[in-house]
Amino acid sequence: MYNSAVVIISLFFIILGAASGYFAHAYILAGILVFIGVAIGLMLRTCAEWERAVVLRLGRFAGVRGPGLYFLIPALEAVYTVVDTRRQSTRISAEDTLTADAVSVTMDSIMFWRVQDVKRAATELSDYRNMIAQVAQTSLREVISATTLSNILGNREEMDDKLQTLIRRKADGWGIGDIAVEIRDVKIPPELNDAMSRNAQAEKEKQARVTLASAEVAIAEQIANASHIYASNPVALQIRQMSLIYDMNKDRGATILVPTSMANALGTAITLNVPEAAPPAPLPQPAGTGC
Repeated sequence: MYNSAVVIISLFFIILGAASGYFAHAYILAGILVFIGVAIGLMLRTCAEWERAVVLRLGRFAGVRGPGLYFLIPALEAVYTVVDTRRQSTRISAEDTLTADAVSVTMDSIMFWRVQDVKRAATELSDYRNMIAQVAQTSLREVISATTLSNILGNREEMDDKLQTLIRRKADGWGIGDIAVEIRDVKIPPELNDAMSRNAQAEKEKQARVTLASAEVAIAEQIANASHIYASNPVALQIRQMSLIYDMNKDRGATILVPTSMANALGTAITLNVPEAAPPAPLPQPAGTGC
């Protein structure tokens, strides 16, 4: 491909030759310089670092040139095409495709690829960009048709691997490699989306109810164990009752009226738990006078 550097070099020699012939009357040197300038313009080409030029000589493949400067034989060689060897991306989509369980879905994916064999991609494919895109789209539809909706929604990595393997198998020998596929989005009908949302909500509610029931069972077991303890120790039950009454009213500043039977029972319980006091020592007798 021409670029500004080749044009400038070619024009430099042509102008230099014309100036030599006009001012110095060195016609032979002028002719040589003009010839060199024209030859450079016809023979010299350049390619960017990521480009490769496919050259044909009299219609036959002559080689891949580039990157940088390269030469062509005028009238015998020509650049057929320039191939970009950078990693590229292609968006692929499948609209209203039925899954294995007869659900219509629309899927958007992106495929990454690059040209590895320039000769094959340029000489064996008419349009390698369009062909790899078409293969990817048909492969996406095939994978969707062979997969259920639950697997598509829940196992995207597996879908990526299946699609990638299928595209590689179909494009084998095309000179295209480093193929990778990622699913971007999956769309399902609105009514099915609503049904799935309700199903998920019901499942979450079911799990919440199961968790609540399990908590109730655990609480009931603890209460049953506590009842056995209180049955064997009435004092502990009465102290617990007073503790609950105090906790219920400690922040309200209310007056608590305790029934007489409870107070008497509590008093008895406290009395039973107070250690028995030692009998008082006898008072000393005053010394009596003898009769």
